[in-house]
Amino acid sequence: MSTRAVSRVWVVGVVGAMLALTGCGAQTQVPSVATFEIEGQTFKIELATAELVEHAQKLMDGEEVPAIPVGLIVRDDPSVNEPWSWHIDPASLEFADFTTEVCDGLPEFVEDGTLTSDRYCPWLAKVVAVEPLDS
Repeated sequence: MSTRAVSRVWVVGVVGAMLALTGCGAQTQVPSVATFEIEGQTFKIELATAELVEHAQKLMDGEEVPAIPVGLIVRDDPSVNEPWSWHIDPASLEFADFTTEVCDGLPEFVEDGTLTSDRYCPWLAKVVAVEPLDS
């Protein structure tokens, strides 16, 4: 390798390291909100950690990661999930490969009480957006 090529590699490495250290480049905004779609209905969940935001973005990008959102239902408080009257407790959210069917269903089933579980885990939900939470 020539001296010129070595110099270029060194400069690219130094610039890459500087970007990583200064946080330039893609930054994860926490908290964020993920919008999920299932059979024509949408619902939203607050993503309280950088790891959850990154996981949701991987799902949007089509990566093979656990895809079923699972979380504790908080009824009579829409939070970020308007117009529904419920939301998922952000501190309880995780993503799973599989779950029991007792917590599966449409958002309207949570709303009307058909889904009686204290957890919601819609098997067919797909992340369609991840956006910073408006303050």
